[in-house]
Amino acid sequence: MTAAVARASMPMPHRTSTPPPHLSLNTSTRGTPAAIPNKHIPICSPGGLPATPPASPPRQDSLIETSSITYPPNQYCTEYSDDPPVYTITADRMAEALEHMATQPLPNPDQVFPWLHGLHAENQIQLAFFSSRRKSVRKVPNCLRGLTLVKTGGNLNSSKLKGAIAADEILQPASSDPPAFIECDPKDGFSVRNFQIQACKLAMVSDIIVYGDQKTHPNETIALAQRISKAQRQYEARNGFPRCLFNTFMLSDSFSVVQERYPELVATDSTSNMTGNVADFFYWERYEMCKMSTASEISNNVFLGPTPDPGVKSECVGEDAYDMLIEATDLAHVPESRSLRALRMGMERNNRKCAMHMEFPSSGSIMPPTWSHSEVDGLMDMCKWMYELANPQEIRRSKRRKSDDDEAIEMDDIVAPRKFLIHCTDGYTETTLLALAYFMYAEGLPAHDAWVRMHRDKGRNFFAYPSDVALLTVIQCRILEESPRSSLGALNMPPEPNWLSKIDGSLPSRILPYMYLGNLGHANNPELLRELGITRILSVGEALSWGDDLKKRLNWPTENLMMVDRVQDNGVDPLWGEFERCLKFIEAGKQDGGATLVHCRVGVSRSATICIAEVMNELGLSFPRAYCFVRARRLNVIIQPHLRFTYELLKWEEFQRQRRNEPLRRELEWATVAREIALMNKPYSK
Repeated sequence: MTAAVARASMPMPHRTSTPPPHLSLNTSTRGTPAAIPNKHIPICSPGGLPATPPASPPRQDSLIETSSITYPPNQYCTEYSDDPPVYTITADRMAEALEHMATQPLPNPDQVFPWLHGLHAENQIQLAFFSSRRKSVRKVPNCLRGLTLVKTGGNLNSSKLKGAIAADEILQPASSDPPAFIECDPKDGFSVRNFQIQACKLAMVSDIIVYGDQKTHPNETIALAQRISKAQRQYEARNGFPRCLFNTFMLSDSFSVVQERYPELVATDSTSNMTGNVADFFYWERYEMCKMSTASEISNNVFLGPTPDPGVKSECVGEDAYDMLIEATDLAHVPESRSLRALRMGMERNNRKCAMHMEFPSSGSIMPPTWSHSEVDGLMDMCKWMYELANPQEIRRSKRRKSDDDEAIEMDDIVAPRKFLIHCTDGYTETTLLALAYFMYAEGLPAHDAWVRMHRDKGRNFFAYPSDVALLTVIQCRILEESPRSSLGALNMPPEPNWLSKIDGSLPSRILPYMYLGNLGHANNPELLRELGITRILSVGEALSWGDDLKKRLNWPTENLMMVDRVQDNGVDPLWGEFERCLKFIEAGKQDGGATLVHCRVGVSRSATICIAEVMNELGLSFPRAYCFVRARRLNVIIQPHLRFTYELLKWEEFQRQRRNEPLRRELEWATVAREIALMNKPYSK
C-alpha cells in the first residue's frame, strides 16, 4: 500500500576524497561521495592497435618547458636544513608560485606522451604497444616541472588548499627505508585511462610544499618534509637528474593566514566547509545535472524533475511549489485504489499547507513478460487519479457520470487543481515509466509520439529501459482508449515507426540545442534522428553502415555527413588537429537551424572530446566546467575521454583564452584534473 509520508529533501553529500586504485587517502568519518545513481562506465575498446605510428598532430615549432619561481629554491626561500635539503616558504611566495604555474603553457602532448600513460618496466603489454612508436618512451620528459601541495596528516576534509593531496598518495609507507616515491605505473594490463596515477607522476617532477593545519604539530610537518626530500634525492639519482633539481618546502605561515590573505586558494576551510572558491568536480556535476533536469511542466499541472536539493544552487524549485511529490523508487509498489482514495482525502485535509509525498515503482521495475494485470491496472489508475486532480475543471465540464464500480473522485469536492512533481535523484531515470505513461494518457499520444514529443517539444532529457519501451508499446491501446484526450482506438492505431524497434531505450544525449552526443547505434538510426530534428552527422573514427535502400529513401545530403578518419581510442591518435574542422561543421548545422549528432562507437571518448571542445568554444567555459557540463548531459553513460584527449582539451583551453585575448590562466592543473576524474569514476568502477 502506498502512503503519504513526510520526508526531507536529500542534501548534497559533502565532498570527500575517495581513493582510486593505488591510492590510500584518509577520508575521515564522512564517508565517500555519493555516486549519482544509474550511471555506468561502458567498455571502451582501444580499437585496432596500428603497427606503425599515426601521423603526428599539428604542433608548435618550438618545444615548451614549464618554468617555476621556486627554482632555484634559495632565491626567494629560506633553507631550513641541508641534510636532507628542506626550505621554508611564505604564504605570499606560495601564492605567487601557484599563480605563476597556472599561467604557464602546458608542454605539447607529444612531449609528455606516452610517458603519462604509465610505462612500468614489467608491463610488457603497455611497453610493447608504445615502444613501437617512440624510442626511450620511459624517459622522464625534461619539459615538465610542477608544484605539488601535500597536507600533513592527510585529512583533506578540512583545511584543504587548492590541489592539495595526502602524503600516502605519493610516498611509500613510513616504515620504508630509505623513503621513496610510490611506483605508480601499473605493472599489469593495458590502459590509456590511468588518471589515478597522474598526481603521483607529476609530484615526482615537482617542487613540493608541505603544510599543516591548526591540529598539526610542527614536528610532523618537518618529518614529512624530510621524508619527501629524501625521496626526491632517490628519484633524481635513479633518473640521472642533477641533485636538488626538485625541492621540498614547508609553509612557514599558518593555514589561517592563507585563508585570510588568499581565500581563492582555499577549497575547504578549517571548519570543513567547502568555500566554493575552487572548482569542485563533484559539485559541478550535480549542479549541471540539476540545471539540465530542472523541473518543467510536461502536462497541465504535472511536472517532471529531480528531487529538490537545497545543497545545490540552481534553478531547481523547492517542494513547497507542489501539492504532491511522487518519488519513483525501486522499493515502491504500484498503489492500490484505496491508497489513492486515502491520499486524495489527505490532500483535502492538508489544504495546501505543505507538500505531501508518495512513492511509485521506478522505470524498469515492471518487467516483461511477467507483468501482471494488477500492475497495469495500477498504472492506469495512477494516471487517471493524477489527471482528475490536476484538471478538475476539465473533468467537471465533461460531466462524467460515476458508475457503480467506478472509483473516480467526487469533482464537487475539488476547489482547485493540484500540482504534481514526479521526481527522482537525477531527474530523468527512475521517473521515465510513470512520466511517459501519464504523458500518453493526458495528451492522447501513442508511445512513439510521446517518446519524441517529451524530448523535442517538452525539452526533457530522459533515459528509459528497454522494458519500458516494450511495456508502453504493448499497453498503448488501453492507454489511448481510456485517455480523455485521445480519439484513437485499437482499430485506428497508427503503424509503429521503424526507428522505435531500433532503440535500446536511450535517445542521443542533447548537449546543446544544436548538438547531440551519441553512439554508432544512434547514427545508424537516421529516421529517429530526423524525428529529433538532427540534420547532420559527425562520425569520429567510426563509419556509418546505412544500406543502399535506406540512403535512397532518406535522401540525406552528403554535405551533411562528415567523417573524421583514422582516429582510434588508443591513447596515441590525436584529435587536436581536427577540432577546428569539426566545430565548423557543427556551427554550419547551427546556422541552418538544425542539430548535429556527434558520435563514435560508444559515445564516451572521441565524440565526447569533440563535444567538450564545442562547449568550451561556445560557452567560454574552462575545461573542468565543460567536462562536468557534458558529463551531466550524457545521462546514464559516463563520458571518459582518455588521458591524451583530456590533455589536448586543456591545451584547447589555452587556445580559447588566446583567441578571446584573455591571459592564460588554468582553473586547475593537470594533476588535479586527472585526480578529480579518477575520484569521480571510482564509485562506478567494478
